[in-house]
Amino acid sequence: MPTLLSDLERKILDYMVHYLRTNTYQPSIREIGEKFEIKSTKTVSEHLRALADKGYLERDPSRSRGVRILGVDLAAQTVSVPCYGAFPDDRSGFKSDGVEGYYSLDRRMAGAKGSYFVRARDEGLAPLGVEPGDFLLVEPASAGAARDGDLVVARMSGAPELYEYRRRGSTHLLRPSRNGDAPIELGDAEDLDITGRVVGLFRSFEQTAVPVSATTH
Repeated sequence: MPTLLSDLERKILDYMVHYLRTNTYQPSIREIGEKFEIKSTKTVSEHLRALADKGYLERDPSRSRGVRILGVDLAAQTVSVPCYGAFPDDRSGFKSDGVEGYYSLDRRMAGAKGSYFVRARDEGLAPLGVEPGDFLLVEPASAGAARDGDLVVARMSGAPELYEYRRRGSTHLLRPSRNGDAPIELGDAEDLDITGRVVGLFRSFEQTAVPVSATTH
């Protein structure tokens, strides 16, 4: 599992990826310092060393731009999407925590900004038509964006879980993924704590791994 990054480390890494895609070469240490208002080039170097120690970069300290970003597809037409083994809790800053790897997708298939994959590990989501090994593509969404029949990620009893959303007049129904659990019935949309909705499902029809290569971003 990739090591958790601090907020500033994540911002620096994202800036470096964006800069490289735009300019085809890396920003200098001084440019990174100016971007994040870090006056000391030594402090910038320490952040880069931390990113290297955590496996996100390779560095050549003898060169001003001697940095290679690891595990990122820099093609302009693709985007790197994180994959989790369980539905992440956005309240705890889930962008790095719990990520198993990253998958490169065509931007037109990758969902909205902030989308992520969740890999189904067992039969727990079978009542909603999800099989073990399936990859669910989830994009951020609120209760107001949910449509009848959507699979949504919601926090109704603590941790985020997958539900099927149904609308019955003024009543909102959430059908749980677990067999035997009764649907949750709500009369007010404000009581729906929806954080995302499934916009894609990737399934391999062979008894082999899904033919997409994961990277550690």
